[in-house]
Amino acid sequence: MHPLLADIRLVAFDLDGTLVDSVPDLAAAVDAALRDQGLAAPGEARVRDWVGNGSRVLMERALHDAVGQSPSDARLEAVHAAFLVHYGRAPCERTRLYPGVRPALDGLRDAGLPLVLVTNKPAAFIAPILERFGLAAHFALCLGGDSLPRRKPDPLPLIHAASRLAVAPRHGLMVGDSRHDIAAGRAAGFRTLAVPYGYNHGEPVSLSRPDGTVESLAELV
Repeated sequence: MHPLLADIRLVAFDLDGTLVDSVPDLAAAVDAALRDQGLAAPGEARVRDWVGNGSRVLMERALHDAVGQSPSDARLEAVHAAFLVHYGRAPCERTRLYPGVRPALDGLRDAGLPLVLVTNKPAAFIAPILERFGLAAHFALCLGGDSLPRRKPDPLPLIHAASRLAVAPRHGLMVGDSRHDIAAGRAAGFRTLAVPYGYNHGEPVSLSRPDGTVESLAELV
């Protein structure tokens, strides 16, 4: 087991950019929602830099890029609703697991470590993705961005997960790809581990000074 797992009794994982590359499906839904408004589709490369703060912020960024200014609340709500419809139709058509994810999750589960999923993605989309890859049974608890009053980088989801599983935060590890994951983990009193291959708004996640970094999650086991 990885040295950072010493004394760890709970491992929390981010989803998008950590376990799965979901940008192709997210981008398709963003493009479709903007086309519904007669706006140009930004495409996958630009959407990749906007992911990480939940679907509403994703669409706010997309609309701002398309019209050159902050959208009105009414327009944002309409486009966000359209995005949810489009994404709900195909949340994992082109989404893929990153290399090393399955052996890592299998190994941690077999070692008896409880696993939780803490993502800013709306909770309704978690199950279809986990079921698509046969990973639903690996997690004792799954929290989406709308499961609690606050989401990452707020520490509340991690504190809630630790409390639910009766684990002291100092024995928890947060694994993610972005500064929001590292900030949430640090504020919750968890150790933090980063992967460099995900989405972090175009900046290296190492700048957030996680406690450790692995090129592949397979290194955990």
